[in-house]
Amino acid sequence: MSELLDELFLNGEEKMEKAINQLKKEFGSIRSGRANPMILDKVMVDYYGTPTALRQMSQVTVQDGTTLVISPYDKSILKEIEKAIIKAEIGITPNSDGIVLRLAFPPLTEERRKEIAKEVKKLGEEAKVAVRNVRRDMSDELKKLEKSENLPEDIVKDNQDKIQKLTDKYTASVDSTVGEKEKEVLTV
Repeated sequence: MSELLDELFLNGEEKMEKAINQLKKEFGSIRSGRANPMILDKVMVDYYGTPTALRQMSQVTVQDGTTLVISPYDKSILKEIEKAIIKAEIGITPNSDGIVLRLAFPPLTEERRKEIAKEVKKLGEEAKVAVRNVRRDMSDELKKLEKSENLPEDIVKDNQDKIQKLTDKYTASVDSTVGEKEKEVLTV
């Protein structure tokens, strides 16, 4: 019986952790005025007819905090990479010198920073919803266990409290992650 409960909590915590990791991954692709190679994670380049991730076919380095330098391993695909970046609509036009591409991140306006902060909050809310959905699933699973294993009422109540504490912990984690990203976005 306790093995079933342990498994319930292990699975639940794992799913909540995934929600936090997904949030952090999404935050990585949000422009905050600083050059961040993760913004290129979604860029796919047509490499001889095969869509290939940009970061698999080139070295991406941060230069002076506001510029990304993209050095393709195969210099003949520089034009294809340039097209892919423009097509990905990341909001920055690449500059090519024939050998490397440079993406200069312009400073964000106050208005744009506020828009991004709203987007950050929205993503945070979505992560909280995901955490709460896991809580609901865990509670439903606990009710099924209560019926199938004839769990005593006090054990069920204690485990409901544990589920809530776990949810509170991950909700607080979402809040702190959102707060950090918001601060980063709003800092000039």
